[in-house]
Amino acid sequence: MTKLPVISGKKLLKTLKKNGFLAVRQKGSHVFVESKEGFGTAIPLHANEDLGKGILKSILSDLRLSIDDLESFLSS
Repeated sequence: MTKLPVISGKKLLKTLKKNGFLAVRQKGSHVFVESKEGFGTAIPLHANEDLGKGILKSILSDLRLSIDDLESFLSS
């Protein structure tokens, strides 16, 4: 099983946008993203802090992504 990477919200947003996800709106420090299939979630962007493991797992689950998918996005 692959370990969760340590990543900031800003870097996660940049990586997701590069791989086809859309930032649909923003409210405060949270950016709402959606996939082409319509799955969406909010990503917190708090002063470039790293996301906690639970929040990152929740974001990946909401977007129907696995840890391996995220790793491949980050390596591309």
